[in-house]
Amino acid sequence: MYPDGEYSHEDNASVIFRPLKFRALEVKNRLFRSNISGMFDEYNGHGGNARLNWEEKFARGGVGCIISSFTPVAVRGRILVRYAMIDNDNKIPFWRAVGERVHAHDCRFIMQLSHSGRQQDFGGVENLYNKGLSSTSKSDYFHGLLSQAMTKPEIAEVIEQFAQGARRAREAGLDGVELHGANGYLITQFLSSGINDRTDEYGGNWEGRARFVLEIVRAIRREVGQDFHLQMKINGVDHNDWLYPWIPKGNTLDETIKICTLLLDGGKGVDAFHVSSGSTFPHPRNPPGDLPMRDLERCYDGMISQGTRTRFNYAIFTNPLGSRLFRHWWRWRRGKVIEGINLDYARAIADAIADIDPSIKVLCTGGFQHADKIAGAIRSGACDAVSMARPLIANNDLPKILARENGPEPRRECTYCNKCLINDLENPLGCYEPSRFDGDSFEERHQRMIAEVMSVFEPPAFH
Repeated sequence: MYPDGEYSHEDNASVIFRPLKFRALEVKNRLFRSNISGMFDEYNGHGGNARLNWEEKFARGGVGCIISSFTPVAVRGRILVRYAMIDNDNKIPFWRAVGERVHAHDCRFIMQLSHSGRQQDFGGVENLYNKGLSSTSKSDYFHGLLSQAMTKPEIAEVIEQFAQGARRAREAGLDGVELHGANGYLITQFLSSGINDRTDEYGGNWEGRARFVLEIVRAIRREVGQDFHLQMKINGVDHNDWLYPWIPKGNTLDETIKICTLLLDGGKGVDAFHVSSGSTFPHPRNPPGDLPMRDLERCYDGMISQGTRTRFNYAIFTNPLGSRLFRHWWRWRRGKVIEGINLDYARAIADAIADIDPSIKVLCTGGFQHADKIAGAIRSGACDAVSMARPLIANNDLPKILARENGPEPRRECTYCNKCLINDLENPLGCYEPSRFDGDSFEERHQRMIAEVMSVFEPPAFH
């Protein structure tokens, strides 16, 4: 350590590339690929070749562990079509192939078990006449997506779907599972005081609202035992009022800490927490960054038939003044911090959990792409590792860069423009910021950008 308090790059790299040991899993470094993927698979939820290539390129780039994209445990729980699911045993062989491709690069693979609830952008023809299952019958406040409060038999059925998804992940040879309890999806809809309006044992105070996910955790442990890694992605704070200040804010940090403590379940529950924030997706704080209005105008039209507010939203996004005001509002509600935006939440959770069970680890997501920021977060005790998505889309080999330098050269950095996010509504997922690519003209940079986006569709070699 230098006298001015700064650490050398070698010091930072030694922190980042130190192995991380959970109770039932060891990862070679502190860099996790966060849950993100595109519509790379078959319409019926069977996996495709593009996803194999997609996951492998991050493993090849040097991350210690990949957290899969949103993986529905049932077709009723989709967010988008053409996302590989884990709703049936016939999906096991594909996920086994994914694991083998990733493991070949000494990288671990954790499946994110997920259910959309009411937050279903494109449910596909199978859900054409279904309202989203939820804790509430109120539609979501952003798109106006319709929902129905789940009955107790429906709750029991979904709990079992999560448990069987975990069993299938284990049978596929994967390294663990993550429950998606953040960012507005079904588990959030039960956890959040700003969404859950039930009056039975699955609603009310924080303990009642957490009953649903606690029963999921116990059902998973029943199926996979204690020696299979299980982690939980959770909002530090919901920020449910980002769009309309009069909407209930949702869970506070204190409530989240109590929920995390409950999910330890006396040493038989979760092994780690993955800290995020934001009770919708997208949300100004998740993923934190800009809102590309021209891309949103081009891609949001597919959402018009999905919710009761989507036509109104589209009118705002396509209006020059309306779109400008909405973008300013988005950036103001985000705040100034992007890289490490959730660290204060992660630190509070880590401190509270350490007093109960120091073996439990905490991951933090939020725009990380510089070694000093990552190492500083870990060194401070705010988290044990970080997860990244957009910076890895921008630079698939970011871990190798961080081993040599503090981060990518400035013109290669992720700009947090969120064009990748918006384009995924209609186009293959990838980096859509032309300025990051080489070329003497916009046309040349655009061509190189598209070539990179389409690279995951290269066919497998036939012998």
